[in-house]
Amino acid sequence: MILAVLEAQDGGLKKISYEILAAAAQANEVLHAGGVCALLIGQQAQRSAVGVPAANCDEVLCVEGPAFAAYSPQAFALAVQAAAESTSAQAVVFGATSLGRDLAPRVSVTLAAGLLMDVTEIFAKGGHLAARRPVYAGKVIAEVECLAETSVVAVRPNAFPAAAQEGPPARTRTLTVEVDAKELRAAVREVRRQASGRQELSEADIVVAGGRGLREPANFALVEELADSLGAAVGATRAVVDAGWRPHHEQVGQTGKTVSPGLYIAVGISGAVQHVAGMSSSRTIVAINRDAEAPIFKICDYGVVGDALEISPQLTREIRLLQR
Repeated sequence: MILAVLEAQDGGLKKISYEILAAAAQANEVLHAGGVCALLIGQQAQRSAVGVPAANCDEVLCVEGPAFAAYSPQAFALAVQAAAESTSAQAVVFGATSLGRDLAPRVSVTLAAGLLMDVTEIFAKGGHLAARRPVYAGKVIAEVECLAETSVVAVRPNAFPAAAQEGPPARTRTLTVEVDAKELRAAVREVRRQASGRQELSEADIVVAGGRGLREPANFALVEELADSLGAAVGATRAVVDAGWRPHHEQVGQTGKTVSPGLYIAVGISGAVQHVAGMSSSRTIVAINRDAEAPIFKICDYGVVGDALEISPQLTREIRLLQR
């Protein structure tokens, strides 16, 4: 059995969950594991499970209770471990999101499993689960093989086509996991969400990101206008975030978020290796920079040499004219 650890928010499944289901189905196919079982953890797990079509998995395990009201690394790891043992899972599939990056290594330790992170392709090799993943800022694609009996996999967002979202819901089963609150070393006391009408950065199919080429914080409005015209998420480089121009959750790169959208537009970004590490797997990259020798032009599909402050608003106007 393949265990797919899904992510939900406000009672609904996040986009990455359907990509996790697709990756789990692929793992099941190459390993002949006997099926896919999904796992949802949280107070609204049963409600979120309605969004899992029966065509995507055999059943959905729901773990609820006070200990899972908010994310707790220890409590969630215990829930995944219990689900993996309950289903005799050969592989556990996460999304390489902020949750998956934190949880997958913990689970691999508790299960004595091999760990394959930031995966973009899954296949079998010598009877073991294997995968491909970008390394060295996307300059090399590494082929990694898990030699342990159990594999823990975290798939890069947008790397796998999302599974079907329509159809009758899969059957659900409640899994009871006992957690002693006194044993937890950390507890979430409060969650503050910043209101935004845009799609979450790591799940967006279009990302418009800005860098120091915008010269000052006020000019980031040009990036926001371009993003709004495309229905895109907004990203930023580390230099911009460190300067206080943009919040950290918008940072793309080695120390920020890794994105793999269908379209990535880099506005005033030179293309430092640390930034490229977070966006090089984008399917189409468009770069706007006035420096013709900027490293970003070595990896982009389309490049425009010119002042981002002039080209960005022109591009926005053209897009809006096409939408009329």
